Amino acid sequence: MTTIPAEKLDKLVSRWQAVQGGLAAGADQSNFVRLSREFAELDPIVTTISALRKAQEERDGLREILDDSDSDPDMLALAQEEIAGLESSIEDFECQLKVQLLPKDAADEKSAILELRAGTGGDEAALFAGDLFRMYQRFADRHGWNVSVMSASESATGGYKEIIANITGKGVFARMKYESGVHRVQRVPETEAQGRIHTSAATVAVLPEAEDVDVQIDEKDLRVDVFRASGPGGQSVNTTDSAVRITHIPTGLVVIQQDEKSQHKNRAKAMKVLRSRLYDLEREKLDAERAQDRRSQIGSGDRSQRIRTYNFPQGRVTDHRIGLTTHQLQMVLAGEPALDEVIDALTTEAQASQLAAMEEQGT
Repeated sequence: MTTIPAEKLDKLVSRWQAVQGGLAAGADQSNFVRLSREFAELDPIVTTISALRKAQEERDGLREILDDSDSDPDMLALAQEEIAGLESSIEDFECQLKVQLLPKDAADEKSAILELRAGTGGDEAALFAGDLFRMYQRFADRHGWNVSVMSASESATGGYKEIIANITGKGVFARMKYESGVHRVQRVPETEAQGRIHTSAATVAVLPEAEDVDVQIDEKDLRVDVFRASGPGGQSVNTTDSAVRITHIPTGLVVIQQDEKSQHKNRAKAMKVLRSRLYDLEREKLDAERAQDRRSQIGSGDRSQRIRTYNFPQGRVTDHRIGLTTHQLQMVLAGEPALDEVIDALTTEAQASQLAAMEEQGT
């Protein structure tokens, strides 16, 4: 593992001091917000640098004792033991620093649009999509995030053919982004008389919620159709043309929103989903341009990629991208810390892949 140059660490500390000075001097409102954000990013890094340098100084001091021929034998043995512990701490601090200095995903702090769709498996797939949505709902509640359903198409037997929700809060996308992909379930459906295990699937898409400044949409690129909303079986649920279908002509993306009675509210919701899908498309395009081989062990987040299996007979959950298996299936589906453990492992693997790539490039 390469060592971070001291000059680079000095520059970070100097910048932290400059930002701190700017805040103390009383910056105007626009600069205050910018400096506060930069300080929040630099402060934990400088804390790690300070801890690293303190450990290095202590190690170097103990090495002087070892080099002193007049040192007491007991003191030498103690110094050697302490040096071993400090070397381990120094390695940990350097690794922590490298993770802190990894290029940040600009979307990590954003809220997210969660889209779930039943895949292969008919009614059982729709039920599973419902299970996944409730899992994410509980997970969000535990993290203090807010979940609001934007549109939902329920199946006749329960569950969802499709459900789209907005999850708002700080850092939602950073925690949720590795959930994108095909989730597979293996279990015995309640309607299965002979107790045979069926395999069904649901597709999850997690998109960073795009703001107006992230995506510029030209009105002439949109075709907006309004029509009368209808419920299951085609029955009318509205007597006015309040449902909205927006087609983004350049990409062919189509968003339909009909849950609200107000055409304006449906249009606003549809635009929010469209903006986030376009932002996601642009991010994927940029990622592909930056690195053709970006499909690391945790995958690309491609919605066609099978990422996880929930096996009920064995009570296990397996994430295929990193080969992780946990036998806490019910706790994972309850959105409890067992799900955090899976997400933490995926995040750690992604960081390790980034670090390895940087080591290869000598950066």
